[in-house]
Parts: sequence; C-alpha cells; structure tokens
Amino acid sequence: MTQRVANPFKVAPEPIKAMMALETTLAGSGLDHNLMELVRLRASQINGCAYCIHMHVTDLRKHGESDMRLHLLSAWRESSFFTLRERAALGWTEALTRLAETGASDADYEALKAEFTEVEQVNLTLAIGTINVWNRLQVGFRVEHPRDEARHAA
Repeated sequence: MTQRVANPFKVAPEPIKAMMALETTLAGSGLDHNLMELVRLRASQINGCAYCIHMHVTDLRKHGESDMRLHLLSAWRESSFFTLRERAALGWTEALTRLAETGASDADYEALKAEFTEVEQVNLTLAIGTINVWNRLQVGFRVEHPRDEARHAA
C-alpha cells in the first residue's frame, strides 16, 4: 500500500481542526464513550478502514471492552452480548454508513427512537457522519495504521 498524501492533517489543518472540534463536542454530549467507540468501530469495519479499526479497538480495550464483544461486533445481530440501546445504535450506524443501500429505513429509525432522545439521535448521527468522513480520509489517502514493529518485522 502506497500512501497517497503524506500527512492529510498537515496539508489541510483548518478543516481538520473543525473536525476535531466536532469530535470534542460530541465527546461531551453525554453519550457513553464505549457506545460511541463501538459505533465508530462498526462503521470502520464496514468501510474497511484499517487505520480507524486499529484506533478504535485500541481505545475500546483501554476502556475495558471485552475481546469477545470486539470479535462479535461484525455479527452483533446474532449475538446476545449487545444491549437494546447498543443494537439500536449499531443498526442506525449500518443504515447511515450504507445509506445508498438502506435509505435509512423506518425500522432502523424506530429502533433508534425507542432507545435515544432526539438530542442523542442527532449527536449519534453526527458521530456516525464524522467517522465516515475519517474513514474516507484514511482509506482514500491510504494512511497506514500504527504497527508493532518488533512483532511484525520482516
């Protein structure tokens, strides 16, 4: 994989600052940290963003998330390890990340509405939008995730 832009963060610092400000605001929105990270991880899985998958798995582990839930995230619909609230958020994440396919179905929205207030719905939707932007930035410019060089040495 050849990186296309050496450092997108240095090339366009003002828009990146705006994205980071939105992330900071969303972090203070009252939504559970691990829920937000699960949403970010699931969108990143769908988008095939290794950089973001690495980052969000690392963060979730640091915040006590179990390895089994991380392994089962891509099959959350078939797992009993996720709460109704998490399931609603993950369904909404998939609906918005695959918007062209799903059209953000009424069923996905009704599940979301049953578990989240309107303010939470908007904040969660903004979080889903931002992770999709980050995924497009990292995948589009082929930004590689960090490596443990000692473990992966050729």
